Order: sequence, then structure tokens, then C-alpha cells
Amino acid sequence: MANSELACVYAALILADDDITITGEKISTILKAAGVEVEPYWPGLFAKALEGLNVKELISNVGSGAGAAPAAAAPSAAAAPEAKAESKKEEKKKEESEEEDDDMGFGLFD
Repeated sequence: MANSELACVYAALILADDDITITGEKISTILKAAGVEVEPYWPGLFAKALEGLNVKELISNVGSGAGAAPAAAAPSAAAAPEAKAESKKEEKKKEESEEEDDDMGFGLFD
């Protein structure tokens, strides 16, 4: 990422942190105050990209995909005794099928 892009991102984050609407003009003002020179299209581009979005919510939900898995696992914890019984039955079936494979009447080195 180029320095001008990073500068616009940081300016947008500053505006979002202060609960100020993110506009190209406000991003430009922050960049001028910081002494950062960027191409004139960057502030407007970032403002349009973030238009109508809640930046604070975006930042706080970055890892929301991973957070959903433990929540989904909680209901299955209540059904754990049933799942254990079923898994034991499946293990027994697998062991029986493995034994059947061994009793086919021929060996590997016959």
C-alpha cells in the first residue's frame, strides 16, 4: 500500500474516531494539517468508498467470521452426551468393518 493510501486511511480513521462524517474535504484538511501530500483524487476516492458505512463497526467486526464458530458450538455442547453415544456406535461399526476387510481370505504376501 502506498503512503498516500495509508495517509487517507489514517485520516478516515481519525474522522471516524471523532464521530465526524467522512468526506473528501475533511480527509484533505487532516492531510494538509499533517503535512502529507497526496494526489488530489485519493481523499475523494476514500470518502466515496466509506460513504454510508460505519467505520467503527467495520473495525470491530474484522474477525467476526471466526467468532461465529464458538457461538454455534455452544448449542451442540448440550447435545454432547447424545453425540458421544452416536460416535461410539460409529467407532464400533468402523472396527467391525475393518475386521471384515482382514477376513477376506487372502493376505498381502500370498
